[in-house]
Amino acid sequence: MKIAILSKSRKLYSTQGLSEAARKRGHEVMIVNHTKCSTVMEKGKPKIYYQGEALDDIEAIIPRVGASVTMFGNAVVRQFEMRKVITTASAQAIEISRDKLKSIQLFSMLNIGIPKTTFARFPKKDDIPELISHVGGTPLVIKLLEGTQGLGVVLAETKSAAKSVIEAFSSLEANILVQEFIKEAAGTDIRAIVVNGEVVAAMKRQGAEGEFRSNLHQGGHSEPIELSKKEKRAAIKAAKAMGLGVAGVDMLPSSRGPLIMEVNSSPGLEGIEESTGIDVAGKIIEYLELKFERKKKRKKKKIKEEPEQLETYQDFEEAVNPEPVVIESTSL
Repeated sequence: MKIAILSKSRKLYSTQGLSEAARKRGHEVMIVNHTKCSTVMEKGKPKIYYQGEALDDIEAIIPRVGASVTMFGNAVVRQFEMRKVITTASAQAIEISRDKLKSIQLFSMLNIGIPKTTFARFPKKDDIPELISHVGGTPLVIKLLEGTQGLGVVLAETKSAAKSVIEAFSSLEANILVQEFIKEAAGTDIRAIVVNGEVVAAMKRQGAEGEFRSNLHQGGHSEPIELSKKEKRAAIKAAKAMGLGVAGVDMLPSSRGPLIMEVNSSPGLEGIEESTGIDVAGKIIEYLELKFERKKKRKKKKIKEEPEQLETYQDFEEAVNPEPVVIESTSL
């Protein structure tokens, strides 16, 4: 395969790891800064250009699209999909997983465990007590919808503190979620990497002393962990809900079972590989290989059939991303 890793920097650990894993398995790899791509659309001919060259021979992509460029990055991913290029994450799945509100609404509908959460648009002073009561009172957690890596997350331990923080965010017209605080998690969470419907690696993260956030970017530390059956099921179900074949699932241990915090469509590999010693990058390349072989079999089958006619975006989604997980490895 000729694989393009969509990444803003070839120096990043995850980008280097994926590139090395693909080359070890005999694939040709190209690092493409998706923010420097241009897309050209005309009737029946979607094209992508990078550094003056048309990317016509790419067979698979691994999107590493940062949150700050989700819209543009997704446009590039979607353009590759329209060219029937296989991907570890569809543009639609990336978009849904990046939307914290939409994600948590989906989890709620699909009966996936989550912390009790409320959302209101720029609540006024008189509305705040009701928001606080919806999540069971204080302490509670306030999150910016656009925050990443633990930034934009505040623990309010008293009602007065919660009111002050919510009022401040509201005055800035910032969209926030208000969530219950899971005391029994004790500053820990679990990161599980799901690839092709299986948990391939997991670690427990512990926040720095005095810090309720467990993100490694905020000074936390990690250790490998063997997940319980409930935790594995929750992680797999959450990844599937997002339509992701590769995902980093963050969850909190609680007295009522694992609670999903968020699902990342391009999880960092450095922390999980260093903590567990597992070659997660290699697992991702194996998944791409399975998708590529499956695509070739579907293509051979369709030669004998009538060519498909795409009339709606849903037709397109079903054509390029049929059943994102699970692909049986025995098909190789």
